[in-house]
Amino acid sequence: TTFYGSVLANWICIPVVNKLKINNSSEIMMKEVIVEGLLSIQAGENPRVIEEKLKSFLKPSNRAQLSNNEGGEVNG
Repeated sequence: TTFYGSVLANWICIPVVNKLKINNSSEIMMKEVIVEGLLSIQAGENPRVIEEKLKSFLKPSNRAQLSNNEGGEVNG
């Protein structure tokens, strides 16, 4: 039984726990961004200020991708 417990823990449980931790942290960050955006809208802030504030939550590499799509227009 010790062998099966070790196999179960190392091959199944530990990878599942690691994946759940990653998903949990990204979900918490997403909800923080949503709450910050809603509070800013409720406070009546300028949409461009809100955009910059919410971009500050992102990694710099992701911010660079968003800056290519400035203006909020739909392409096409």
